[in-house]
Amino acid sequence: MRLDKLIVECGIASRSEAGRLIRSGKATVNGLTVKKPDFKVDENNDEIFLLGKKVCYKKFTYIMLNKPEGYVSATEDPNEKTVLDLVSLEDRRKGLFPCGRLDKNTLGLVILTNDGDGAHYVLSPKHHVEKVYKFECASPLSQNDIAALECGVDIGEYTTKPCKISMDGDCVGKITLTEGKYHQIKRMLEAVDNKITYLERISFGGIALDPSLSRGEWRYLTAEEERIFIKK
Repeated sequence: MRLDKLIVECGIASRSEAGRLIRSGKATVNGLTVKKPDFKVDENNDEIFLLGKKVCYKKFTYIMLNKPEGYVSATEDPNEKTVLDLVSLEDRRKGLFPCGRLDKNTLGLVILTNDGDGAHYVLSPKHHVEKVYKFECASPLSQNDIAALECGVDIGEYTTKPCKISMDGDCVGKITLTEGKYHQIKRMLEAVDNKITYLERISFGGIALDPSLSRGEWRYLTAEEERIFIKK
């Protein structure tokens, strides 16, 4: 891999910035100063420093974010704050995107990554990857309502696939889906003459939202969480 490409993929600098720093003698490879941006490096074995700091290459980045209200699940938006605004500039430079979407006012777990193949797998309906949401609704759900929702309801142009619902109270519960249509849970509740008043994703594909993360906070996935994501 080219030295400047490695620096860019690590999110440290833009391509032009990386080239300028390398040409000015700010980079070393295995202890030797390198001034050619196209110098070939072994990203897995070479010891690389830029501006005196070690550069650690990792092909993909995986971030767990506790999404607050008011942010859209997009890489950029001319009018709204996006979930990428909450992470570091260095990580934004890596080409991260949200793996699946949460509505602007839905809270909770968002996974940000630059692993396109991994994201495609977990988002593909044929793989039945489970997403778990905590919800509150305006009116109590009857057993008939729950049975209808679990079997599948008509939300307009689509009949939802079977889901699982567990209630923690008359108007509070958890719903597990293996799909993610536009405003799906809100539309499902509307189909049984009810209304969602609170919605939070708490698990995605077996990865649970870290309870230590406050709204708007994030962390990298642990090695075990990465294995869960990658093996999907």
